[in-house]
Amino acid sequence: MKITVLTLFPEFFQGLYQYSIIGRALENKILEMECINIRDFSKNKHKKVDDYSFGGGPGMVIQAQPIYDAILSVKKSNSKVYYLSPQGKVLTQKKLLDLATEEHIILLNGHYEGIDERIVEHCVDEEISIGDYVLSGGEIPTMVLIDGITRLLPGAISTADSYLEESHMENLLDHPHYTRPRVFNDWEVPEVLLSGNHKEIDQFRKLESLKNTWKKRPDLIEKKELTQEELTLLEIIKNKEN
Repeated sequence: MKITVLTLFPEFFQGLYQYSIIGRALENKILEMECINIRDFSKNKHKKVDDYSFGGGPGMVIQAQPIYDAILSVKKSNSKVYYLSPQGKVLTQKKLLDLATEEHIILLNGHYEGIDERIVEHCVDEEISIGDYVLSGGEIPTMVLIDGITRLLPGAISTADSYLEESHMENLLDHPHYTRPRVFNDWEVPEVLLSGNHKEIDQFRKLESLKNTWKKRPDLIEKKELTQEELTLLEIIKNKEN
């Protein structure tokens, strides 16, 4: 898979080349990534890319021309352009799974008051938001996407089980995790996890996953079509809490 980042701040992404799973994926050719400076496509002698908004108002808007030319310089027939924007659909794990199947995605980063709307209308396939809040630019949201996508690529992590059991994969939050020591500050690891009984451990984790979701994100429970086993476990949880 190839990811192209269009940004005014390519230096923002340099750390990713040495960062954990992303760094290994790049080194192992599982992922290809390039950062393109939109400013390089400016036709202004001072490399200026922004201007005042027609109709007035505060802030500056990135002009259409340098963005358009930057997109054309990298776009292929298999490319899709995503604009990181607070007006986009909020990112979900399902969307990350979809993105991870693409051959080439172009992640467009705005700044200031955003970009000329004509680019959104004519050049962008989809807008994506990482939450209902506003940041200074698209660089941090883009890094979120790159991290979330990379770990889903085949071979990026040691085993698919590492992410298949994680939060949000099935509209459920993950179960709790524990490690050594068995007792810390008189806080003990649940005994069932030390039993070696894999059937009981699996049942415990399913129960805790449902409990986490019911207590922390009940909205996810409403979205999920629960199995009969999950419905039974949920009733156990509710009865214990009451």
